[in-house]
Amino acid sequence: MEAIYTARATAYGDGRNGHVTSDDDVLDVDLAIPKEMGGPGGELSNPEQLFAAGYAACFHSALKIVAKKVGVSTEGSTVAASVGIGPDGDAYGLQVTLAVELPSAGRDEGEKALEAAHQVCPYSRATRGNIQVTLQLV
Repeated sequence: MEAIYTARATAYGDGRNGHVTSDDDVLDVDLAIPKEMGGPGGELSNPEQLFAAGYAACFHSALKIVAKKVGVSTEGSTVAASVGIGPDGDAYGLQVTLAVELPSAGRDEGEKALEAAHQVCPYSRATRGNIQVTLQLV
């Protein structure tokens, strides 16, 4: 694969209680460990939220591309990503649920569009076989 775009971000400070910026300074975010993981939580983001945002946006784009090819309407569609983190043996693991609304599509065609998007979305391809990803048509 030859990259046509490369995103760059740098983490500073104390990791999950630190700060991240992109090389173009568009992304400039303070981070905090969520309360559920023993941190302060509050109004700061965390790596799982950033991953969820990226996955939701990428999957939504993939869904729109594949749906258009097969004639499935994506009018009013949304993709909500939930990213969970927890102990996995001696390490930590992630799990993802993608809850997709396709209000203008029938159930069968909607589920087929989700599966097709899951095959072409770069995030889905990168995580396949590494973490559990659940697709939900809501």
